[in-house]
Amino acid sequence: MDKIKFDSNGWRGIIAKEFTMDNVAKIALATATWLTRKYTDPTVVMGYDCRFNGEMFMESVAKILASKGIRVFIAERFVTTPMVSLGMVKLKAHCGIVITASHNPSEYNGYKLMGEQGGPMSDRDLKDIENLISNDLEIDLELINWNYLLEQGTILYIDLENIYARELIDHFDADQISNSGLKFAFDAMYGSSQNILHRFLPETMVLHREMNPSFHDIPPDPVKKNLHELIEFIWKDRGIDCSFAADGEGSRIALFDKEANFYDANMILLLLIHYLAGYRKFKGKVVVSFPTTGKVEKICQAYGLEVIRTKVGFTDAARIMNEHEVLIAGEESGGIAFGNHVPECDAIWTGLHIWQWMAECKKPLQVLCNEVTGMTGQFAFERANLEMNRNNRNKIVEKCTNGTFGNFGRFTVSDFEIFDGFKFFLGEDEWILIRPSTTLPVLRIYAEAQTVETAQEIIYSAMKTIMDEVNL
Repeated sequence: MDKIKFDSNGWRGIIAKEFTMDNVAKIALATATWLTRKYTDPTVVMGYDCRFNGEMFMESVAKILASKGIRVFIAERFVTTPMVSLGMVKLKAHCGIVITASHNPSEYNGYKLMGEQGGPMSDRDLKDIENLISNDLEIDLELINWNYLLEQGTILYIDLENIYARELIDHFDADQISNSGLKFAFDAMYGSSQNILHRFLPETMVLHREMNPSFHDIPPDPVKKNLHELIEFIWKDRGIDCSFAADGEGSRIALFDKEANFYDANMILLLLIHYLAGYRKFKGKVVVSFPTTGKVEKICQAYGLEVIRTKVGFTDAARIMNEHEVLIAGEESGGIAFGNHVPECDAIWTGLHIWQWMAECKKPLQVLCNEVTGMTGQFAFERANLEMNRNNRNKIVEKCTNGTFGNFGRFTVSDFEIFDGFKFFLGEDEWILIRPSTTLPVLRIYAEAQTVETAQEIIYSAMKTIMDEVNL
Protein backbone atom coordinates (compact mmCIF):
# COMPACT_ATOMS: atom_id res chain seq x y z
CA MET A 1 0.00 0.00 0.00
CA ASP A 2 0.98 3.67 -0.18
CA LYS A 3 3.22 5.04 2.55
CA ILE A 4 1.33 5.66 5.78
CA LYS A 5 0.66 9.38 6.23
CA PHE A 6 -0.28 11.06 9.51
CA ASP A 7 -2.70 13.91 9.98
CA SER A 8 -2.84 16.11 13.09
CA ASN A 9 -4.01 13.21 15.27
CA GLY A 10 -1.98 10.33 13.87
CA TRP A 11 -3.40 7.89 11.37
CA ARG A 12 -6.70 6.27 10.53
CA GLY A 13 -7.97 3.91 7.86
CA ILE A 14 -10.69 1.46 6.92
CA ILE A 15 -10.56 -1.68 9.05
CA ALA A 16 -9.15 -4.72 7.19
CA LYS A 17 -8.25 -2.54 4.20
CA GLU A 18 -5.70 0.03 5.40
CA PHE A 19 -6.14 -0.45 9.14
CA THR A 20 -4.60 -3.90 9.48
CA MET A 21 -2.50 -5.56 12.14
CA ASP A 22 0.59 -5.31 9.94
CA ASN A 23 0.21 -1.58 9.39
CA VAL A 24 -0.53 -0.89 13.04
CA ALA A 25 2.56 -2.92 13.97
CA LYS A 26 4.68 -0.84 11.56
CA ILE A 27 3.52 2.37 13.23
CA ALA A 28 4.09 0.86 16.68
CA LEU A 29 7.68 -0.05 15.74
CA ALA A 30 8.29 3.49 14.48
CA THR A 31 6.80 4.89 17.68
CA ALA A 32 9.05 2.65 19.78
CA THR A 33 12.15 3.72 17.86
CA TRP A 34 11.25 7.39 18.26
CA LEU A 35 10.55 7.02 22.00
CA THR A 36 13.77 5.17 22.80
CA ARG A 37 15.81 7.74 20.86
CA LYS A 38 14.17 10.74 22.51
CA TYR A 39 13.70 9.60 26.13
CA THR A 40 15.51 7.63 28.79
CA ASP A 41 13.16 4.98 30.24
CA PRO A 42 10.11 6.14 28.24
CA THR A 43 6.58 5.45 29.45
CA VAL A 44 3.35 5.29 27.45
CA VAL A 45 -0.32 5.32 28.42
CA MET A 46 -2.66 3.45 26.06
CA GLY A 47 -6.39 3.09 25.59
CA TYR A 48 -8.98 2.08 23.02
CA ASP A 49 -12.58 2.98 22.24
CA CYS A 50 -15.61 0.83 21.37
CA ARG A 51 -14.70 0.03 17.78
CA PHE A 52 -14.18 -3.44 16.36
CA ASN A 53 -11.21 -5.27 17.92
CA GLY A 54 -9.90 -2.13 19.62
CA GLU A 55 -8.55 -4.08 22.59
CA MET A 56 -6.71 -6.51 20.33
CA PHE A 57 -4.99 -3.68 18.44
CA MET A 58 -4.07 -1.94 21.69
CA GLU A 59 -2.52 -5.10 23.14
CA SER A 60 -0.52 -5.71 19.96
CA VAL A 61 0.91 -2.20 20.08
CA ALA A 62 1.66 -2.61 23.79
CA LYS A 63 3.55 -5.87 23.10
CA ILE A 64 5.74 -4.18 20.51
CA LEU A 65 6.50 -1.16 22.69
CA ALA A 66 7.20 -3.30 25.76
CA SER A 67 9.47 -5.64 23.77
CA LYS A 68 11.62 -2.58 23.04
CA GLY A 69 12.01 -1.77 26.74
CA ILE A 70 9.22 0.82 26.99
CA ARG A 71 6.95 0.71 30.02
CA VAL A 72 3.32 0.67 28.88
CA PHE A 73 0.27 1.39 31.01
CA ILE A 74 -2.83 0.01 29.31
CA ALA A 75 -6.51 0.63 30.02
CA GLU A 76 -8.47 -2.17 31.72
CA ARG A 77 -11.48 -1.47 29.48
CA PHE A 78 -12.52 0.94 26.72
CA VAL A 79 -11.91 4.58 27.65
CA THR A 80 -12.30 8.08 26.27
CA THR A 81 -9.36 9.98 24.83
CA PRO A 82 -9.54 12.54 27.71
CA MET A 83 -9.14 9.64 30.16
CA VAL A 84 -5.87 8.69 28.47
CA SER A 85 -4.82 12.34 28.52
CA LEU A 86 -5.52 12.61 32.25
CA GLY A 87 -3.69 9.33 32.89
CA MET A 88 -0.66 10.71 31.09
CA VAL A 89 -0.68 13.87 33.19
CA LYS A 90 -1.01 11.91 36.45
CA LEU A 91 1.76 9.45 35.53
CA LYS A 92 3.96 12.03 33.78
CA ALA A 93 4.11 9.73 30.77
CA HIS A 94 6.05 10.62 27.63
CA CYS A 95 3.44 9.54 25.10
CA GLY A 96 -0.19 8.54 24.81
CA ILE A 97 -1.74 6.23 22.22
CA VAL A 98 -5.45 5.70 21.67
CA ILE A 99 -6.88 3.18 19.23
CA THR A 100 -9.76 5.31 17.97
CA ALA A 101 -11.18 6.90 14.85
CA SER A 102 -12.98 9.56 16.89
CA HIS A 103 -16.24 10.64 15.21
CA ASN A 104 -15.69 8.73 11.96
CA PRO A 105 -17.98 5.90 10.75
CA SER A 106 -17.64 2.39 12.15
CA GLU A 107 -15.63 1.03 9.22
CA TYR A 108 -12.71 3.21 10.35
CA ASN A 109 -10.24 2.83 13.16
CA GLY A 110 -7.18 4.87 14.01
CA TYR A 111 -3.89 5.24 15.87
CA LYS A 112 -3.99 8.53 17.77
CA LEU A 113 -0.79 9.93 19.24
CA MET A 114 -0.53 12.31 22.20
CA GLY A 115 2.49 14.31 23.34
CA GLU A 116 4.02 14.39 26.81
CA GLN A 117 1.83 17.29 27.99
CA GLY A 118 -1.28 15.14 27.53
CA GLY A 119 -2.60 16.82 24.37
CA PRO A 120 -2.18 16.20 20.64
CA MET A 121 1.38 15.43 19.63
CA SER A 122 3.28 18.23 17.88
CA ASP A 123 3.44 18.22 14.09
CA ARG A 124 7.21 17.90 14.24
CA ASP A 125 7.14 14.79 16.44
CA LEU A 126 4.39 13.23 14.31
CA LYS A 127 6.51 13.81 11.22
CA ASP A 128 9.54 12.25 12.91
CA ILE A 129 7.55 9.10 13.74
CA GLU A 130 6.01 8.99 10.27
CA ASN A 131 9.48 9.12 8.70
CA LEU A 132 10.52 6.09 10.77
CA ILE A 133 7.73 3.87 9.41
CA SER A 134 9.14 1.06 7.30
CA ASN A 135 7.26 -0.82 4.60
CA ASP A 136 8.86 -4.02 5.89
CA LEU A 137 7.48 -5.49 9.09
CA GLU A 138 10.51 -6.31 11.22
CA ILE A 139 8.81 -8.13 14.09
CA ASP A 140 6.78 -11.29 14.68
CA LEU A 141 4.02 -10.61 17.21
CA GLU A 142 3.57 -14.31 17.87
CA LEU A 143 7.07 -14.53 19.31
CA ILE A 144 6.42 -11.83 21.94
CA ASN A 145 5.17 -13.40 25.18
CA TRP A 146 2.35 -11.34 26.71
CA ASN A 147 2.42 -13.03 30.11
CA TYR A 148 6.17 -12.56 30.42
CA LEU A 149 5.83 -8.81 29.79
CA LEU A 150 3.10 -8.61 32.44
CA GLU A 151 5.25 -10.53 34.93
CA GLN A 152 8.21 -8.25 34.25
CA GLY A 153 6.06 -5.17 34.87
CA THR A 154 6.78 -3.79 31.41
CA ILE A 155 3.07 -3.84 30.67
CA LEU A 156 0.79 -2.73 33.50
CA TYR A 157 -2.98 -2.46 33.62
CA ILE A 158 -4.36 0.85 34.87
CA ASP A 159 -7.94 1.89 35.70
CA LEU A 160 -8.10 5.12 33.68
CA GLU A 161 -11.85 5.43 34.13
CA ASN A 162 -11.46 5.37 37.90
CA ILE A 163 -8.77 8.08 37.78
CA TYR A 164 -11.09 10.20 35.66
CA ALA A 165 -14.06 9.55 37.97
CA ARG A 166 -12.07 10.85 40.94
CA GLU A 167 -11.25 13.98 38.94
CA LEU A 168 -14.97 14.55 38.30
CA ILE A 169 -15.68 14.24 42.02
CA ASP A 170 -13.01 16.86 42.78
CA HIS A 171 -14.31 19.39 40.25
CA PHE A 172 -18.10 19.01 40.10
CA ASP A 173 -20.81 18.88 42.76
CA ALA A 174 -22.77 15.74 41.94
CA ASP A 175 -25.16 16.29 44.86
CA GLN A 176 -26.00 19.82 43.74
CA ILE A 177 -26.66 18.64 40.18
CA SER A 178 -28.70 15.64 41.37
CA ASN A 179 -30.75 17.66 43.87
CA SER A 180 -31.36 20.62 41.57
CA GLY A 181 -34.79 19.43 40.52
CA LEU A 182 -33.57 19.43 36.92
CA LYS A 183 -33.76 16.42 34.65
CA PHE A 184 -30.86 15.56 32.37
CA ALA A 185 -30.13 13.08 29.57
CA PHE A 186 -27.01 11.98 27.73
CA ASP A 187 -26.52 10.25 24.38
CA ALA A 188 -23.32 8.18 24.43
CA MET A 189 -23.74 7.31 20.74
CA TYR A 190 -22.45 3.79 21.64
CA GLY A 191 -19.08 5.42 22.30
CA SER A 192 -16.51 5.18 25.07
CA SER A 193 -18.27 7.77 27.29
CA GLN A 194 -21.16 5.40 27.90
CA ASN A 195 -20.30 4.35 31.47
CA ILE A 196 -18.68 7.35 33.14
CA LEU A 197 -21.67 9.68 33.27
CA HIS A 198 -23.95 6.95 34.62
CA ARG A 199 -21.31 6.28 37.25
CA PHE A 200 -21.09 9.95 38.29
CA LEU A 201 -24.82 10.79 38.03
CA PRO A 202 -26.72 7.46 38.21
CA GLU A 203 -30.14 9.11 37.87
CA THR A 204 -29.26 10.60 34.48
CA MET A 205 -30.91 8.89 31.53
CA VAL A 206 -28.17 7.56 29.23
CA LEU A 207 -29.05 6.55 25.68
CA HIS A 208 -27.08 3.98 23.68
CA ARG A 209 -25.18 2.69 26.69
CA GLU A 210 -24.15 -0.63 25.21
CA MET A 211 -21.45 -2.16 23.06
CA ASN A 212 -22.25 -1.80 19.39
CA PRO A 213 -19.11 -1.52 17.24
CA SER A 214 -21.26 -0.58 14.22
CA PHE A 215 -22.74 2.36 16.18
CA HIS A 216 -26.11 1.19 14.84
CA ASP A 217 -24.92 2.33 11.40
CA ILE A 218 -24.85 6.00 12.46
CA PRO A 219 -21.44 7.72 12.65
CA PRO A 220 -20.65 8.62 16.29
CA ASP A 221 -20.40 12.30 15.38
CA PRO A 222 -22.71 14.59 17.43
CA VAL A 223 -24.15 16.62 14.58
CA LYS A 224 -27.89 17.12 14.43
CA LYS A 225 -28.57 14.65 11.61
CA ASN A 226 -27.05 11.82 13.72
CA LEU A 227 -29.06 12.58 16.88
CA HIS A 228 -32.66 11.92 15.85
CA GLU A 229 -33.20 9.33 18.58
CA LEU A 230 -32.12 11.78 21.27
CA ILE A 231 -34.36 14.47 19.78
CA GLU A 232 -37.32 12.08 19.73
CA PHE A 233 -36.57 11.07 23.31
CA ILE A 234 -36.59 14.71 24.44
CA TRP A 235 -39.90 15.35 22.70
CA LYS A 236 -41.56 12.22 24.10
CA ASP A 237 -40.38 12.82 27.67
CA ARG A 238 -41.18 16.57 27.66
CA GLY A 239 -39.49 16.98 31.04
CA ILE A 240 -35.77 16.87 30.23
CA ASP A 241 -34.21 20.25 30.94
CA CYS A 242 -30.91 19.73 29.12
CA SER A 243 -29.22 16.95 27.15
CA PHE A 244 -25.90 16.49 25.47
CA ALA A 245 -24.24 13.95 23.21
CA ALA A 246 -20.59 12.91 22.85
CA ASP A 247 -18.71 11.41 19.94
CA GLY A 248 -17.10 7.98 19.84
CA GLU A 249 -13.92 8.99 21.72
CA GLY A 250 -15.58 11.39 24.17
CA SER A 251 -14.15 14.62 22.80
CA ARG A 252 -16.85 16.35 20.70
CA ILE A 253 -20.17 17.59 22.08
CA ALA A 254 -23.59 18.83 21.02
CA LEU A 255 -26.23 20.29 23.36
CA PHE A 256 -30.04 20.39 23.48
CA ASP A 257 -32.44 22.44 25.56
CA LYS A 258 -35.88 21.45 26.87
CA GLU A 259 -37.51 22.13 23.51
CA ALA A 260 -34.94 20.00 21.67
CA ASN A 261 -33.26 23.05 20.17
CA PHE A 262 -29.79 22.09 18.96
CA TYR A 263 -26.65 24.00 20.04
CA ASP A 264 -23.30 23.36 18.40
CA ALA A 265 -19.84 24.12 19.79
CA ASN A 266 -20.06 27.78 18.71
CA MET A 267 -22.92 28.51 21.09
CA ILE A 268 -21.57 26.16 23.77
CA LEU A 269 -18.26 28.06 23.76
CA LEU A 270 -20.07 31.38 24.18
CA LEU A 271 -22.18 29.94 26.99
CA LEU A 272 -19.10 28.68 28.82
CA ILE A 273 -17.23 31.96 28.43
CA HIS A 274 -20.28 33.70 29.90
CA TYR A 275 -20.39 31.22 32.77
CA LEU A 276 -16.68 31.13 33.59
CA ALA A 277 -15.92 34.83 33.08
CA GLY A 278 -19.30 36.34 33.90
CA TYR A 279 -20.70 34.15 36.67
CA ARG A 280 -17.50 32.68 38.12
CA LYS A 281 -15.26 35.73 37.47
CA PHE A 282 -12.41 33.57 36.13
CA LYS A 283 -9.74 35.01 33.84
CA GLY A 284 -7.48 33.65 31.14
CA LYS A 285 -6.96 33.60 27.40
CA VAL A 286 -9.61 32.18 25.08
CA VAL A 287 -8.23 30.03 22.26
CA VAL A 288 -10.41 29.16 19.27
CA SER A 289 -9.90 27.85 15.74
CA PHE A 290 -10.08 30.18 12.77
CA PRO A 291 -13.57 29.07 11.58
CA THR A 292 -15.19 29.42 15.03
CA THR A 293 -17.88 32.09 15.38
CA GLY A 294 -16.78 35.72 15.36
CA LYS A 295 -19.02 36.30 18.38
CA VAL A 296 -16.19 34.98 20.54
CA GLU A 297 -14.36 38.29 20.17
CA LYS A 298 -17.50 40.22 21.06
CA ILE A 299 -18.22 38.42 24.33
CA CYS A 300 -14.52 38.32 25.27
CA GLN A 301 -14.25 42.07 24.72
CA ALA A 302 -17.07 42.54 27.23
CA TYR A 303 -15.12 40.51 29.81
CA GLY A 304 -11.66 41.85 28.98
CA LEU A 305 -10.36 38.50 27.73
CA GLU A 306 -7.71 38.04 25.04
CA VAL A 307 -8.69 35.84 22.09
CA ILE A 308 -6.12 33.76 20.20
CA ARG A 309 -7.10 32.22 16.86
CA THR A 310 -5.42 28.98 15.75
CA LYS A 311 -5.41 26.70 12.75
CA VAL A 312 -7.97 23.90 12.57
CA GLY A 313 -6.92 20.89 14.62
CA PHE A 314 -6.22 21.09 18.33
CA THR A 315 -2.41 20.87 18.17
CA ASP A 316 -1.72 24.62 18.37
CA ALA A 317 -4.43 25.13 20.99
CA ALA A 318 -2.92 22.42 23.21
CA ARG A 319 0.53 24.01 22.91
CA ILE A 320 -0.88 27.41 23.93
CA MET A 321 -2.68 25.80 26.86
CA ASN A 322 0.63 24.42 28.08
CA GLU A 323 2.42 27.76 27.70
CA HIS A 324 -0.17 30.29 28.90
CA GLU A 325 -2.99 30.74 31.38
CA VAL A 326 -5.98 29.70 29.29
CA LEU A 327 -9.59 29.89 30.42
CA ILE A 328 -11.06 27.80 27.63
CA ALA A 329 -10.16 26.54 24.16
CA GLY A 330 -12.31 25.10 21.43
CA GLU A 331 -13.21 24.47 17.81
CA GLU A 332 -16.44 24.90 15.90
CA SER A 333 -16.31 21.19 15.03
CA GLY A 334 -17.32 20.25 18.57
CA GLY A 335 -14.25 19.99 20.79
CA ILE A 336 -13.81 22.15 23.91
CA ALA A 337 -11.04 22.06 26.53
CA PHE A 338 -10.52 23.85 29.85
CA GLY A 339 -7.47 25.47 31.36
CA ASN A 340 -8.06 23.74 34.71
CA HIS A 341 -8.22 20.29 33.14
CA VAL A 342 -6.13 18.61 30.42
CA PRO A 343 -5.02 20.09 27.06
CA GLU A 344 -7.49 17.88 25.23
CA CYS A 345 -11.12 18.32 24.18
CA ASP A 346 -13.50 16.63 26.62
CA ALA A 347 -17.25 16.29 26.01
CA ILE A 348 -18.11 15.01 29.50
CA TRP A 349 -16.19 17.81 31.20
CA THR A 350 -17.92 20.33 28.93
CA GLY A 351 -21.43 19.00 29.45
CA LEU A 352 -21.04 18.85 33.21
CA HIS A 353 -20.02 22.52 33.27
CA ILE A 354 -23.34 23.38 31.66
CA TRP A 355 -25.32 21.19 34.07
CA GLN A 356 -23.40 22.53 37.08
CA TRP A 357 -24.16 26.08 35.95
CA MET A 358 -27.86 25.36 35.53
CA ALA A 359 -27.97 23.76 38.98
CA GLU A 360 -26.24 26.78 40.53
CA CYS A 361 -28.24 29.57 38.94
CA LYS A 362 -31.63 27.81 38.63
CA LYS A 363 -32.13 29.17 35.13
CA PRO A 364 -33.28 27.25 32.03
CA LEU A 365 -30.77 26.82 29.25
CA GLN A 366 -32.88 29.00 26.95
CA VAL A 367 -32.57 31.90 29.40
CA LEU A 368 -28.80 31.49 29.59
CA CYS A 369 -28.61 31.48 25.78
CA ASN A 370 -30.68 34.68 25.69
CA GLU A 371 -28.18 36.26 28.08
CA VAL A 372 -25.38 35.39 25.64
CA THR A 373 -27.13 36.64 22.50
CA GLY A 374 -28.09 39.78 24.41
CA MET A 375 -24.35 40.48 24.55
CA THR A 376 -23.32 39.19 21.13
CA GLY A 377 -26.40 39.61 18.97
CA GLN A 378 -28.28 36.79 17.26
CA PHE A 379 -26.24 34.63 14.89
CA ALA A 380 -26.40 31.47 12.84
CA PHE A 381 -23.50 29.30 11.75
CA GLU A 382 -23.54 26.85 8.84
CA ARG A 383 -20.93 24.69 7.18
CA ALA A 384 -20.74 22.42 4.13
CA ASN A 385 -18.25 20.33 2.17
CA LEU A 386 -17.76 20.64 -1.58
CA GLU A 387 -16.06 17.62 -3.16
CA MET A 388 -13.37 18.67 -5.60
CA ASN A 389 -10.23 17.15 -7.09
CA ARG A 390 -6.78 18.51 -6.32
CA ASN A 391 -6.41 20.53 -9.53
CA ASN A 392 -9.71 22.32 -9.10
CA ARG A 393 -9.02 22.94 -5.40
CA ASN A 394 -5.68 24.48 -6.33
CA LYS A 395 -7.43 26.76 -8.82
CA ILE A 396 -9.85 27.97 -6.17
CA VAL A 397 -7.06 28.49 -3.64
CA GLU A 398 -5.15 30.57 -6.21
CA LYS A 399 -8.23 32.69 -6.94
CA CYS A 400 -8.86 33.20 -3.23
CA THR A 401 -5.24 34.22 -2.72
CA ASN A 402 -5.40 36.72 -5.58
CA GLY A 403 -8.63 38.29 -4.32
CA THR A 404 -10.54 37.22 -7.42
CA PHE A 405 -13.85 36.86 -5.61
CA GLY A 406 -15.57 40.22 -5.23
CA ASN A 407 -18.96 38.77 -4.52
CA PHE A 408 -20.82 35.52 -3.92
CA GLY A 409 -24.20 35.89 -5.54
CA ARG A 410 -25.86 38.96 -4.05
CA PHE A 411 -23.28 39.16 -1.24
CA THR A 412 -20.46 41.67 -1.82
CA VAL A 413 -17.03 41.14 -0.30
CA SER A 414 -16.00 44.14 1.83
CA ASP A 415 -12.74 42.72 3.17
CA PHE A 416 -10.90 39.41 3.47
CA GLU A 417 -8.38 37.70 5.71
CA ILE A 418 -5.95 34.88 4.95
CA PHE A 419 -4.87 32.58 7.77
CA ASP A 420 -6.02 28.97 7.90
CA GLY A 421 -8.14 29.42 4.81
CA PHE A 422 -9.73 32.47 3.22
CA LYS A 423 -12.27 34.50 5.18
CA PHE A 424 -14.42 36.94 3.20
CA PHE A 425 -16.38 39.57 5.12
CA LEU A 426 -19.72 40.38 3.52
CA GLY A 427 -20.94 43.16 5.77
CA GLU A 428 -21.81 43.51 9.43
CA ASP A 429 -21.99 40.09 11.15
CA GLU A 430 -21.76 38.17 7.84
CA TRP A 431 -18.78 36.25 6.51
CA ILE A 432 -17.76 33.14 4.63
CA LEU A 433 -14.63 31.03 5.05
CA ILE A 434 -13.23 28.73 2.35
CA ARG A 435 -10.44 26.31 3.21
CA PRO A 436 -9.19 23.11 1.57
CA SER A 437 -9.21 20.01 3.74
CA THR A 438 -5.75 18.70 4.57
CA THR A 439 -6.91 15.06 4.53
CA LEU A 440 -9.88 14.79 2.15
CA PRO A 441 -10.61 15.92 -1.46
CA VAL A 442 -13.04 18.63 -0.35
CA LEU A 443 -13.31 22.34 0.23
CA ARG A 444 -14.67 23.25 3.65
CA ILE A 445 -17.09 26.15 3.50
CA TYR A 446 -18.27 27.98 6.64
CA ALA A 447 -20.69 30.90 6.89
CA GLU A 448 -22.05 33.12 9.64
CA ALA A 449 -24.99 35.51 9.51
CA GLN A 450 -27.83 36.75 11.70
CA THR A 451 -30.26 34.05 10.53
CA VAL A 452 -30.03 30.43 9.44
CA GLU A 453 -31.67 31.29 6.13
CA THR A 454 -29.06 33.92 5.29
CA ALA A 455 -26.15 31.71 6.36
CA GLN A 456 -27.48 28.91 4.16
CA GLU A 457 -27.92 31.30 1.26
CA ILE A 458 -24.31 32.45 1.65
CA ILE A 459 -23.14 28.81 1.56
CA TYR A 460 -25.23 28.09 -1.54
CA SER A 461 -24.02 31.26 -3.30
CA ALA A 462 -20.38 30.46 -2.54
CA MET A 463 -20.70 26.88 -3.79
CA LYS A 464 -22.32 28.08 -7.02
CA THR A 465 -19.63 30.72 -7.55
CA ILE A 466 -16.86 28.18 -6.94
CA MET A 467 -18.39 25.58 -9.27
CA ASP A 468 -18.84 28.19 -11.99
CA GLU A 469 -15.17 29.12 -11.68
CA VAL A 470 -14.03 25.54 -12.39
CA ASN A 471 -16.90 24.74 -14.81
CA LEU A 472 -18.48 22.02 -12.67
